[in-house]
Amino acid sequence: MLGDSAHIKLTAMKLAYILLLAFGLFGCNQQTEQTQLLQNRIDSLEKKLSDSYIPGFGDFMSSVQVHHNKLWFAGQNQNWKLADFEVHEIMEAIDDIQKYQTERKESQMVGMIVPALDSVNVAIQRKSPNQFKRSYTLLTNSCNNCHRATEFEFNVVKIPDNPPFSNQDFTHHDEK
Repeated sequence: MLGDSAHIKLTAMKLAYILLLAFGLFGCNQQTEQTQLLQNRIDSLEKKLSDSYIPGFGDFMSSVQVHHNKLWFAGQNQNWKLADFEVHEIMEAIDDIQKYQTERKESQMVGMIVPALDSVNVAIQRKSPNQFKRSYTLLTNSCNNCHRATEFEFNVVKIPDNPPFSNQDFTHHDEK
């Protein structure tokens, strides 16, 4: 049989072990509650994200069409600041297509127009009307090549005849 001193030590060790176990279980329970709160927050954010509006491919293409049109009239009027703005709007739309419409075959191929956009951009920076017309024609042809490659050949792009909006002046105005 154990002596009183040994019995007290054994009882103290059992008590310490029980307390340690209790604190451990309590800590695990708090961790579980915290984990559940975080998981609930993640689930809520994922739901909000899945309900967020993302423009469709056609929305992006309609934007490109408008900017393509406006780019032509800005360049024809040698309004290089407006032309620079419009070509960058097209570039931004292409980037957004590749970012938000990744599942579409067209998104994977839309990059084929980037060299033509770069050519237009160079013409704008050089303020060269002749180079602009050539590079814009290349851009238009590149759009049609992309449409054919993605089986949207029925959607033919052309150099515009009329400005898209009657409420915009495409002529260059000197800054004062």
